[in-house]
Amino acid sequence: MKRMSLAIVIALSTMLAGCFGGGETVVDTDEDIAPIWTNYEMIDTQPAIDPWQFTTIDLNLNESTETTWAVFNKDYGGNCCEHYLATTIDGTILNIGGEYPVWSHDRGHEWDTYVPGVFTDQTCRTPVPTNPGQEGLGEGSIVQATNGDIISMSWFPYVGADGKLDKFYAILYDESEDEWTWCYNRMTEPFYDRSWQVEVVGPISSNIGSGEWASLVVSNFWHQTQNAGGQISVDGLNYYNFQFIGRNSNPGAEDVDLNFSNIGEYYDVNKPHKEMRSFPVPSGGLYFPQYFSDGTSAFLDTSLNWNKHDVQFPSEYCQLDSTGALHCVSLAGTTFTHHLSYDGGTTWATQNYSDESWAAIEEWEFQANGALDLFVLNVRYQSSTGPDVDILYHVRDYSESMAPDTLTYIGLGDLDSTSGAGNDIRFDFASLAILNDGGVVVAYHDSSDPDPLFAVEIEMPVYGPAN
Repeated sequence: MKRMSLAIVIALSTMLAGCFGGGETVVDTDEDIAPIWTNYEMIDTQPAIDPWQFTTIDLNLNESTETTWAVFNKDYGGNCCEHYLATTIDGTILNIGGEYPVWSHDRGHEWDTYVPGVFTDQTCRTPVPTNPGQEGLGEGSIVQATNGDIISMSWFPYVGADGKLDKFYAILYDESEDEWTWCYNRMTEPFYDRSWQVEVVGPISSNIGSGEWASLVVSNFWHQTQNAGGQISVDGLNYYNFQFIGRNSNPGAEDVDLNFSNIGEYYDVNKPHKEMRSFPVPSGGLYFPQYFSDGTSAFLDTSLNWNKHDVQFPSEYCQLDSTGALHCVSLAGTTFTHHLSYDGGTTWATQNYSDESWAAIEEWEFQANGALDLFVLNVRYQSSTGPDVDILYHVRDYSESMAPDTLTYIGLGDLDSTSGAGNDIRFDFASLAILNDGGVVVAYHDSSDPDPLFAVEIEMPVYGPAN
């Protein structure tokens, strides 16, 4: 078993002093309090393929220990530069950092891959065949929809054995049929570049068709830099160009009620990557906080029309979890703030995260699981001493206290990497998910491998029966 040694278990008193705003815990040193890991268990008794020990700190006691994680390289769904991780309500790990959807139903012991066959689904508008497994280098996005389907896509930028360039493959797992299928789509921005993907909750009735949901995909480059829109589908296979509304425009106002409770387990897994900058709405539609130039929000309704919601959120990065709690995370300089609302965004409680050793923030991601009362924040920062360091905060029982109870150093924390093509050492984005037993799945990068890795939490509290 490999161990991670961090000289970093840095003067803990320095590292923890003043890091958290609000909700701090004062420890009575006269009272004998056991560290949080006293009640940890090996949640998975089957030996991991590649077990590692990572340093975990009890933030209330300033004590550290080593906890066990299973580590996976790019052969398990990644590529040179990234992993795109997600989970399902049944506890399946999904990854499509590379060309095809890869998944494990048993916490990483056995893995399967879907490789598109020669011919597309019979419903495809563009029935172009492929050369299976020879499409060239690629990357994709994946998420489970609220009816159990898995919506996904792969982008192949380079010429493969099929002779085609810059290819958009829509990939769908139909839960009712227990079947994967695919379609070739040509209606994309030129040279697509890194997709983000999210469900628009239905039922959908629009000018491109009807469906239980819609799948919206955007290109990181084209959407974020030029507001150029994306592609949308009501069947997860056939995509149409879809224009985003202008940031300075003023569409019709819509009163969107975001005050929900007990909305179902899918909302603990259907959060898209934060750079999608939106979250699905249980009553139907998709919500974009802080979308317009004046700070108000955009709402995409079930007719796939744009509306304005005259409400200002504290961040554009938000999630609605299964309890109806709204989580948003903002970043100012090197200080993160977790915002939490139980009344649809009318009032907010906050918790800050910062540290004097953070010279710059490289990448970050967050995830909440309402059924488990769990919130996690993953940060990759450039340390004041040089290399990038990956860390993970756990906030257990966030409904009682928003203060994090543990901090775990993920990996060796000894490698300086940068996102984007042209860099020799790349880690393009953070990626994070939570299993239904509470185990965290998180991407990172260190000198133990030339390409990004991801880790699955094994030694952890028992959260109770999975929902």
